[in-house]
Amino acid sequence: MTNESGLPVPASNADSKAYWEAAARDELLIRRCTACGKHHFPPRHLCPKCWSDKFEWTKSAGKGVVYSFTVMHRAPIPAFAKPVPYVVALIDLDEGPRMMANILGNDALETKVGDRVSVCFEERAGGSKLPQFTRGGAKA
Repeated sequence: MTNESGLPVPASNADSKAYWEAAARDELLIRRCTACGKHHFPPRHLCPKCWSDKFEWTKSAGKGVVYSFTVMHRAPIPAFAKPVPYVVALIDLDEGPRMMANILGNDALETKVGDRVSVCFEERAGGSKLPQFTRGGAKA
């Protein structure tokens, strides 16, 4: 599904429903395995560290560091043509897991490996929101 701008809208499943509901409230949740204590992302049925199915959702501080990134100069599909160029980054959250998201804001194209980033939420259709990041805690 896409929104009015043509951008895809998040689709949830049993493992990610709480994640997307929290994002709609401007909260970033990540799972913590209660067997081994490790946080992980994306939400999945089994812990990628110890294979347990015992989890709890924890609120992330939404802070992290850019591990790697790329600047998209060509849209992979027509829906992404309008925002080109844009930054896609791998973010190492302070809690441990790594997640992929866009870097938003006027200074996004100045992104560097090692930049501190903060979560923000990009609105999509139907009240859904997508966790994205801004450099240095600035708001997009």
